[in-house]
Amino acid sequence: MTPRPVTPTGNWWQPAALIEFARPRHTAYVLLLALGLSGCSLFSDVTDVPRPDFTPVSFTDLTGWAGDDQSQALGTFAKSCPRLLRLKAEARPGPAVDWADVCQKAGQLVRVGADRDAAQHFFATEFVAHAITDRGVDQGLFTGYFEPDLRGSLTRTEKYRYPLHRMPQDSSDLPTRSEIRRGALDGKKLELLWVDDPVDAFFLSIQGSGRVVLPDGTAIRVGFAGRNGHPYFAIGRALVDRGAIPAEKVSLQSIRKWLAENPDQTDAVMDLNKAYIFFRRIRTGGPVGALGVGLTPERSLAIDRGVIPLGAPIWLETTDPLNPTRPIRRLMVTQDTGSAIKGSVRGDVFWGAGALARERAGRMKQQGRYFILLPRNVPPGS
Repeated sequence: MTPRPVTPTGNWWQPAALIEFARPRHTAYVLLLALGLSGCSLFSDVTDVPRPDFTPVSFTDLTGWAGDDQSQALGTFAKSCPRLLRLKAEARPGPAVDWADVCQKAGQLVRVGADRDAAQHFFATEFVAHAITDRGVDQGLFTGYFEPDLRGSLTRTEKYRYPLHRMPQDSSDLPTRSEIRRGALDGKKLELLWVDDPVDAFFLSIQGSGRVVLPDGTAIRVGFAGRNGHPYFAIGRALVDRGAIPAEKVSLQSIRKWLAENPDQTDAVMDLNKAYIFFRRIRTGGPVGALGVGLTPERSLAIDRGVIPLGAPIWLETTDPLNPTRPIRRLMVTQDTGSAIKGSVRGDVFWGAGALARERAGRMKQQGRYFILLPRNVPPGS
């Protein structure tokens, strides 16, 4: 008999009840990034109200499950557990005690250096996989984000004259991106760092976090600290509407190329996005996601927290943005969110840092599906 889909009714699914755990958090503005963005997306910032269904399935229904090295995701999940257990009940499916057992077992396996077989056995025996659909559709959009490097300085100079701002203490009625560019925050001593390229600064807000390399070669990592409250607008959409970039060619790379070739229009196009991101200095070894832990390249996933809880294992099935004939089938952990990551089947893959990560993240707009893994005594919607 085919398992009956479950439409969640518990608090963890209700968007209004999902309590943000960490402030500040990674915005993946798209990244939403909101990607939109970001993670992430540069071209999508509107979605229907999610109506997810969760259907229990066998692990044999997860294409490629036997071929993945789940020991890599095991460490990511175990690292997330302390934060997961401290989430308010409204933001976590099931009581903390139901997660505490699997978290304890995950930690023990990590400490003894569990191999892929042990990790695979752990997930397959301690969790139930649930297919996620929306009105019967199991396919959705998956984008990517990465940690960019910028060139900057602690002080303003002729070369480094574009500020990255701290979050104002008074966060009410904050100016738009255009107003800030024209000096609305000048004199308030909010400048965290100065960089040499306004386009780099713009895309840093899309990615949500990154590194600023100083003239002496040292690097300062910065992350999301807040936003100005104005709506996100995907500038890729505007360039498509103008006929500047074909819709099928929209990517981080194509948008940056157009901005570089049209410097007289750069400010006006970026100002279409009234949203503005504020930053803070991060002193950990990597970018921190919305869950409050460092992200793991190719194992951390940003999701719509109105549909999927933070800290949960997710089985992802999609394709490589640089080679769409190559499948990507791996276990991820939901450690981040993104302003533009909206929908029942929607995700943003963190690719890490470096040139290859930037290429993959910038070009990723793949179709795919995913499955959530929940402890055996935690039904969806509990």
